[in-house]
Amino acid sequence: VQLQASGGGLVQPGGSLRLSCVVSGFTLDSYAFGWFRRAPGKEREGVSCIDGSDDSTYYADSVKGRFTISRDNSKNTVYLQMNSLQPEDTAVYYCATDLRYSDQECGPYTSFHSWGQGTQVTVSS
Repeated sequence: VQLQASGGGLVQPGGSLRLSCVVSGFTLDSYAFGWFRRAPGKEREGVSCIDGSDDSTYYADSVKGRFTISRDNSKNTVYLQMNSLQPEDTAVYYCATDLRYSDQECGPYTSFHSWGQGTQVTVSS
Protein backbone atom coordinates (compact mmCIF):
# COMPACT_ATOMS: atom_id res chain seq x y z
CA VAL A 1 0.00 0.00 0.00
CA GLN A 2 1.41 3.35 -1.04
CA LEU A 3 0.15 6.91 -1.08
CA GLN A 4 2.11 9.20 -3.39
CA ALA A 5 1.41 12.92 -3.04
CA SER A 6 2.50 15.35 -5.74
CA GLY A 7 1.62 18.67 -7.33
CA GLY A 8 3.22 21.05 -4.90
CA GLY A 9 5.43 23.92 -5.93
CA LEU A 10 6.05 27.63 -5.74
CA VAL A 11 3.11 29.87 -6.61
CA GLN A 12 2.37 33.56 -6.22
CA PRO A 13 -0.37 34.78 -3.89
CA GLY A 14 -3.72 34.38 -5.57
CA GLY A 15 -2.51 31.47 -7.63
CA SER A 16 -3.70 27.87 -7.81
CA LEU A 17 -2.29 24.40 -7.47
CA ARG A 18 -3.81 20.94 -7.67
CA LEU A 19 -2.38 18.29 -5.42
CA SER A 20 -2.75 14.63 -6.30
CA CYS A 21 -2.58 11.60 -4.05
CA VAL A 22 -2.15 8.46 -6.11
CA VAL A 23 -2.81 5.28 -4.22
CA SER A 24 -1.50 1.86 -5.12
CA GLY A 25 -2.11 -1.55 -3.69
CA PHE A 26 -5.82 -1.09 -3.06
CA THR A 27 -8.89 0.53 -4.57
CA LEU A 28 -9.71 3.78 -2.88
CA ASP A 29 -13.47 3.87 -3.15
CA SER A 30 -15.30 3.50 0.19
CA TYR A 31 -12.32 4.82 2.18
CA ALA A 32 -12.17 8.26 3.73
CA PHE A 33 -9.21 10.39 2.70
CA GLY A 34 -7.81 13.45 4.32
CA TRP A 35 -5.40 16.19 3.37
CA PHE A 36 -3.27 17.65 6.13
CA ARG A 37 -0.55 20.25 6.24
CA ARG A 38 2.31 21.20 8.48
CA ALA A 39 3.77 24.67 8.31
CA PRO A 40 7.22 25.44 9.76
CA GLY A 41 7.02 25.75 13.51
CA LYS A 42 3.34 24.81 13.64
CA GLU A 43 1.30 21.77 14.51
CA ARG A 44 -0.10 19.54 11.79
CA GLU A 45 -3.48 20.83 10.64
CA GLY A 46 -6.35 18.98 9.04
CA VAL A 47 -7.24 20.75 5.79
CA SER A 48 -9.93 18.67 4.15
CA CYS A 49 -11.58 15.28 4.23
CA ILE A 50 -13.80 13.23 1.95
CA ASP A 51 -16.11 10.58 3.40
CA GLY A 52 -15.69 6.93 2.55
CA SER A 53 -19.44 6.34 2.56
CA ASP A 54 -21.02 9.05 0.43
CA ASP A 55 -18.16 11.37 -0.60
CA SER A 56 -19.33 14.17 1.66
CA THR A 57 -16.57 16.75 1.97
CA TYR A 58 -15.30 18.83 4.86
CA TYR A 59 -12.92 21.75 5.09
CA ALA A 60 -11.04 23.68 7.70
CA ASP A 61 -12.41 27.18 8.10
CA SER A 62 -9.13 28.59 6.87
CA VAL A 63 -9.54 27.00 3.42
CA LYS A 64 -13.31 26.84 3.03
CA GLY A 65 -14.39 28.32 -0.28
CA ARG A 66 -10.87 28.14 -1.72
CA PHE A 67 -9.97 24.44 -1.62
CA THR A 68 -11.86 21.49 -3.09
CA ILE A 69 -11.24 17.82 -2.35
CA SER A 70 -12.34 15.16 -4.80
CA ARG A 71 -11.59 11.63 -5.85
CA ASP A 72 -11.38 9.78 -9.17
CA ASN A 73 -11.80 6.10 -8.44
CA SER A 74 -10.91 5.15 -12.01
CA LYS A 75 -7.49 6.76 -11.54
CA ASN A 76 -7.13 5.72 -7.90
CA THR A 77 -6.40 9.34 -7.10
CA VAL A 78 -7.58 11.90 -4.56
CA TYR A 79 -7.17 15.56 -5.44
CA LEU A 80 -6.97 18.83 -3.57
CA GLN A 81 -7.65 21.81 -5.79
CA MET A 82 -6.28 24.92 -4.11
CA ASN A 83 -7.32 28.34 -5.37
CA SER A 84 -6.63 31.86 -4.13
CA LEU A 85 -3.55 30.67 -2.36
CA GLN A 86 -2.08 32.88 0.33
CA PRO A 87 1.32 32.91 2.04
CA GLU A 88 -0.24 31.33 5.12
CA ASP A 89 -1.03 28.26 3.01
CA THR A 90 2.69 27.54 2.76
CA ALA A 91 3.29 24.09 4.23
CA VAL A 92 4.07 20.49 3.46
CA TYR A 93 0.83 18.81 2.46
CA TYR A 94 0.09 15.16 3.21
CA CYS A 95 -2.66 12.79 2.18
CA ALA A 96 -3.82 10.05 4.50
CA THR A 97 -6.32 7.25 4.89
CA ASP A 98 -7.00 4.14 6.99
CA LEU A 99 -7.57 0.91 5.12
CA ARG A 100 -8.69 -0.90 8.25
CA TYR A 101 -12.03 0.90 8.20
CA SER A 102 -14.20 1.31 5.15
CA ASP A 103 -17.05 3.82 4.93
CA GLN A 104 -15.56 6.09 7.56
CA GLU A 105 -17.21 9.46 7.95
CA CYS A 106 -15.07 12.53 8.36
CA GLY A 107 -14.99 14.04 11.79
CA PRO A 108 -12.83 14.56 14.85
CA TYR A 109 -12.47 10.81 15.39
CA THR A 110 -11.71 9.75 11.83
CA SER A 111 -8.76 7.38 11.84
CA PHE A 112 -5.81 7.98 9.52
CA HIS A 113 -3.25 5.20 9.58
CA SER A 114 -1.48 5.37 6.21
CA TRP A 115 0.27 8.54 5.10
CA GLY A 116 1.88 9.81 1.93
CA GLN A 117 5.32 11.37 1.92
CA GLY A 118 4.19 14.99 1.60
CA THR A 119 4.52 17.64 -1.07
CA GLN A 120 5.80 21.17 -0.45
CA VAL A 121 3.56 24.13 -1.26
CA THR A 122 5.16 27.56 -1.10
CA VAL A 123 3.12 30.70 -1.68
CA SER A 124 5.32 33.72 -2.14
CA SER A 125 5.78 36.69 -4.40
